[in-house]
Amino acid sequence: MSNRTAVDAEGSWFEPEHIAQLRRHLPIPYLDIVPVRTDVDGAVVEVGLLLRASGSGQIVRAIVSGRIMIHETIREAISRHIEKDLGPMAMPRIPVSPVPFTVAEYFPTPGISPFHDPRQHAISMAYVVPVDGETAPQEDALELTWFGIDELQQEFTPLDEMSGGHDLIVRRALAHVGAA
Repeated sequence: MSNRTAVDAEGSWFEPEHIAQLRRHLPIPYLDIVPVRTDVDGAVVEVGLLLRASGSGQIVRAIVSGRIMIHETIREAISRHIEKDLGPMAMPRIPVSPVPFTVAEYFPTPGISPFHDPRQHAISMAYVVPVDGETAPQEDALELTWFGIDELQQEFTPLDEMSGGHDLIVRRALAHVGAA
């Protein structure tokens, strides 16, 4: 049980003009979450990828991703983003430790790192999160598809449909869990 009795969400969200100004001046803390299904022994057997419209109007595969709010723990942010993208019945197994498997630094200028976000400089902690419940695409996601590990290791894979470096996050996640 948490020692926190109430979360102060005051100022957690900004008006679009205000967040745009902050993005021009500060790195923003983010999460990248690779949702997975596991077998009874805990081995990863599937990875869930979303299909969404990108900011440039392209249809791309994506992972669960988003900002961390003020007064929000990393665990709370992981849970909120999974519910927002995969639905309230996803039943994620939130990591016991808030230590990410990798950290990605997204830059608005292409080529500085393998990670690109034209809106901002973002520092993103990445997690592999097993999901046990029923999932369905939510909000701006058009589709959620569970891909077997073998499908992601072929010459042409759904990872080729990802942008901004999300394919690298998934590849690193698979290597981290021994599925690469």
